[in-house]
Order: sequence, then C-alpha cells, then structure tokens
Amino acid sequence: MMLFSTRSIAVIATAVFATGASADTFLKYGEVEGWKVYIDQEKKSCLIETVDSAENVVQMGLTEDRSVGYLGVFTKGETALKAGETEAVVILIGENMYVGEATGMRGNITKGYSGGYVLSDSPQFAEDLAQQYTMTVFPEKDYAFTMDLSGTKKAMAMARECTQKQISG
Repeated sequence: MMLFSTRSIAVIATAVFATGASADTFLKYGEVEGWKVYIDQEKKSCLIETVDSAENVVQMGLTEDRSVGYLGVFTKGETALKAGETEAVVILIGENMYVGEATGMRGNITKGYSGGYVLSDSPQFAEDLAQQYTMTVFPEKDYAFTMDLSGTKKAMAMARECTQKQISG
C-alpha cells in the first residue's frame, strides 16, 4: 500500500465547481475523450473534469503552488462526508492501492453535489491515473464505487499544455 502523499492531505481552500464552468474564474480550454479542460484564471493553472452517466463528477488538477495534485469525486447522491470533515479512504488503481484521507466539500461546488478531495504528490499515483482505465474508491463510511478513467492520459496532457500557457503567457 502507498500513501497518497508525503505531505498531509487537506482540503483545497479555493472554490471548485462541478458539471461545467459555473464560476467566472473558469474558462473552457478544450475537450478530449470525454474530459473537459478548464483554465482557472485565479490560480493560472488548468484542471480536468468528466461527468459519468450517473452524473458523478471527477476533477483533477494542481494546487495553487502546483506542487501537489488533487483528485475530487462528487455525486448528487447523499454522502456521509461533511464539509471540512476528513475520513480515511483507499483508492485502488490497477494493482496499486493508495491509503489516505478525503476532505469533504459542500457549498463551494454546484448546488446538489457533495463529495471530497484527496491531495497527492506521488508520481506513481498520477501515473496510475493516466495509465489505468478504472479506479475503485473505498470510503470509510460510504459504499465503494468505481470510476471510469478512460481518456485521462490525453486530458492530463492537455491540462499540462494549458497550464504551461498560463504560466508563460
């Protein structure tokens, strides 16, 4: 088993969104294989987002200092994870299992959605997200669920390109 990060896992203190760029600070940059890439104008970086057939949302991006990546999963279903609370979570991607904490988010995302974020500075975690096609999440309090990661590699590459343009331009 691997830890998500050598740093502590904590909430992202910036406003995030679900199901499209609902905040003025986010501009759509492009789309690839079911993923949308958005520019976060405040942080001068980019993030990726996909929505599955059940309207669950997966988001990935970088923290403001770009040293740590985040993975967020949101649902319209009820979750036991409340805003600001943390709970243990295990994520299985391919043959690798990652153990850490998820921090709950409500209110900073589209109305009706709840969920949480994990932070990671593990290159292997990022590589697994890019290379594998599914991830299974085992929250401490809720039921396990599987998310489709198809297209993640190309979306992450587009987000890197987008972020480089924000930094240099």
